[in-house]
Amino acid sequence: MFNSDRWNEIIEALNANKVRTFLTAFGVFWGITILVLLLALTNGLRTGVTAEFGDFATNSMFMWAQRSSMPYKGLPKSRRFNYKISDADAMRAEIPELKYISPRNSLGGYQGANNVIRGTKVGAFRVYGDYPEYIKQQSMDILQGRYLNYSDIEDKRKICVIGTDVVRGLYDKEEEVIGSYIKINGVNFMVVGTFKFSNSQGDSEEEANTIFIPFTTFNQAFNYGDRVGYFAITANDNVNITDVKQRVFDLMKVRHSLHPLDDRAIGHRDISEQFEKVNGLFNILTVVGYFVGALVLMSGVIGISNIMLIVVKERTKEIGVRRALGATPWTIKAQILQESLILTILAGMTGISFAGGVIWVMNYLLDLNGPVENFANPSVSMQVVFTALIILTVSGLLAGLIPANSATKMKPVDALRIE
Repeated sequence: MFNSDRWNEIIEALNANKVRTFLTAFGVFWGITILVLLLALTNGLRTGVTAEFGDFATNSMFMWAQRSSMPYKGLPKSRRFNYKISDADAMRAEIPELKYISPRNSLGGYQGANNVIRGTKVGAFRVYGDYPEYIKQQSMDILQGRYLNYSDIEDKRKICVIGTDVVRGLYDKEEEVIGSYIKINGVNFMVVGTFKFSNSQGDSEEEANTIFIPFTTFNQAFNYGDRVGYFAITANDNVNITDVKQRVFDLMKVRHSLHPLDDRAIGHRDISEQFEKVNGLFNILTVVGYFVGALVLMSGVIGISNIMLIVVKERTKEIGVRRALGATPWTIKAQILQESLILTILAGMTGISFAGGVIWVMNYLLDLNGPVENFANPSVSMQVVFTALIILTVSGLLAGLIPANSATKMKPVDALRIE
């Protein structure tokens, strides 16, 4: 029980040598600070790196056609081939584990695009031909108007949805965007919506310079026929795309007369696999953060334990008197354990508060100066704080356990003899 007399004794014991108490507590303070900051920095790196995936569904992959690397059925090596829109229907029929299959075509490329004209203004933007499902794979915020729908696909409507930088590049401030027209490669398209990608920290400049038009309109307007540049494919929630992608490749090899062992002919980017690798790396870094922080904290706990042994030695006579007056071994042990626990928790909570202040400053500077590549929003969860409190409590008890046992082993008569 924490009664007033015991509290007074604890305060007096801690104030008896303030410099020693401060230096002892600093070890725990620094250990818990390092632990929290390491975990916050790891989370900041995790957030920054995984943000490069944007809000694209992580159970997805992109798949495109490359040159064949093996001759097959009389067809030569290094043969070019193209996916067809019918490939999407075949995948839906043969592989029911696939949730979304989005055929895509594009004009322009990374850091290069096609001229888009509106009146006297000209801009170079990336133009995609897409299906309505793509918004379910790449999360985006529709700021005005709407996204593509199947009526646009079926009727091959010349409409488009444009990014925020397209608006800034082609329109004056406060100018009406919805219902206006832009010209892409000589073809007029009516703007029906504006968008931005949700919380994306990838190449935001390129993303904001994007224009979406219906896939069928794209192929008709730019003479692509039934060609597909690449597919964005997402598996069902209970299926990992990595587990079914080989079936997709095998189906494409059969449909395009590719050698069954010609894996180089089909290019792909497995976002799920990459995301798992990144998550695995940061899970390891989190464990390393706990391990390093715990080691630093342990050095502080050992310091407290050593100081408590010295305190017990200095108070040997006092302990002998209390034992002679009827104090039980448990009373003496509880006193030492409580002093150790209070010192550890006070130092640890101060360390947590200090670390929280440092994390706040880091986030403030990031907000003030803009995002840093591969690093964003360093933070720790309440779970980490509660874990730190549990570690502090256990550490405080362990730090006082040896000195407390040492104190209770002394016989009252022997303790009173010590000068």
